[in-house]
Amino acid sequence: MSLNTRKQERDFTAEVKTLQPEVEQLAKDGKLQDAVDKISALEKQTRNAADMTSTASLLTLLARLCWESSDLDLLNAQLTILSKKHGQLKEAVVRMVDEAMTWLPALKEQKTAGQFKGGKDRWLELVKTLRDITEGKIYLELPRARLTSMLASYHEDLAETAPKEASSKEHLDTAADLMSDIQVETYSSMDKREKTDFILEQMRLESLRGNWSRVRVGSRKINRVYLKEKDSQDLKLRYYDLMVQLALQDDEYLEACSAYQEVWDTEEVKNDPAKELNVLENIMIYVVLAPYNNEQSDMLHKLYSDPALQKAPQHFDLVKCFVTKELMRWAGIENTYGPTLRQSPIFASGSKLGKKTGLNAEGKKAEEIENPGDVRWQELHKRVTEHNIRVIASYYSRITLTRLTELLDLPPLTTERTLCKLVTDKTIYARIDRPAGVINFKSNKGVNEVLNAWSGDVGKMLGLVEKTSHLISKEYAMHEASRGKKVAA
Repeated sequence: MSLNTRKQERDFTAEVKTLQPEVEQLAKDGKLQDAVDKISALEKQTRNAADMTSTASLLTLLARLCWESSDLDLLNAQLTILSKKHGQLKEAVVRMVDEAMTWLPALKEQKTAGQFKGGKDRWLELVKTLRDITEGKIYLELPRARLTSMLASYHEDLAETAPKEASSKEHLDTAADLMSDIQVETYSSMDKREKTDFILEQMRLESLRGNWSRVRVGSRKINRVYLKEKDSQDLKLRYYDLMVQLALQDDEYLEACSAYQEVWDTEEVKNDPAKELNVLENIMIYVVLAPYNNEQSDMLHKLYSDPALQKAPQHFDLVKCFVTKELMRWAGIENTYGPTLRQSPIFASGSKLGKKTGLNAEGKKAEEIENPGDVRWQELHKRVTEHNIRVIASYYSRITLTRLTELLDLPPLTTERTLCKLVTDKTIYARIDRPAGVINFKSNKGVNEVLNAWSGDVGKMLGLVEKTSHLISKEYAMHEASRGKKVAA
């Protein structure tokens, strides 16, 4: 679709072809300013005549001559002047900006080689000039997004090399703010892959500075259907890695488990036995770490019925313990599975996986922030205790608090608190008789419930009596029929 809305009044193609070798020779002779003046004079005519092709050729020619002459100050000045001229043709500006962006890699190499030390950062100057040109212009939204990504990477590199923590945080905030200001989800000119990659970079930078609410907002902009395509597997892995980090910030272990199941459903992971084994272990760990509810129970049993998970036999046995309605001794779990589990980043002491940052770190104790692995190990102990209470509630109608603490291997206060939490979450029904020290797991039925149960039981009994009477009558009839046949014979 053409950006030129004005009707062309005259074709200056011949004049442009005649002028080009003349100005190129002037630039070679060191008379760059004379060449710029001649191009500017003709550019005014082509612009007023709405000759887009000729105008674009002149703009790119002028910029190229400045670049080839290594006059970068004049290049930046002319780029700004040409883009702001009255009635400037949009398509011509787009082509000029595209031409100028091709020189950024060369400037980046020169900067890396140390040519700009002690002087102006020419790469940064050109990036800022082009960003100023593209600001507020919808037809230049794609170049602006790419330039912003370059500038954000520049500030992120500065954050890594900054000598002071305050300076490092400032550069990181600048990089994240630059990326967040670009709403690429509304860009029609950007292809799916580049758009997804840009949003993932936005999410990554926000996660680095602990702004997890923006990470969650960014995750909703990603098209998960596109991530399932074969050529976007790398983007899929990056996305779900961020989803795991986000889930751990909120202690949403079931979300982390679901994210790893999506990772497992990736060709790259399934073709690498080591990666697949690690993913399977994480799936099983996070599903048992998740608090009990209908969704968690359903996922737990589905995973247990999947034979592929037996590739990690020890973790599979742990899942089996939670599926089986039997008591688990924490000491036994710790001795059997502890040495293996405590080596993984999820439970390792001193692990930084899922370390709380930003608002999630507020109100937390220092040891909880610095040792998330130990916190998750304690969470596993809670899950074992909660499983045991559910098992006891299914087998006992009444039990003393003393006996319950013996079965759970816990202090009385911890036992009571855990029991109260399960009752509050409506996982089980229980009532504590404190003076008697007795816990009732069966609720007292009302009059109507008792009558309905009695009526149902009586109805079942009468049905059985009627069925039995019918079978007896049938036997009598068959016996009489067989005896009649013998008499006749």
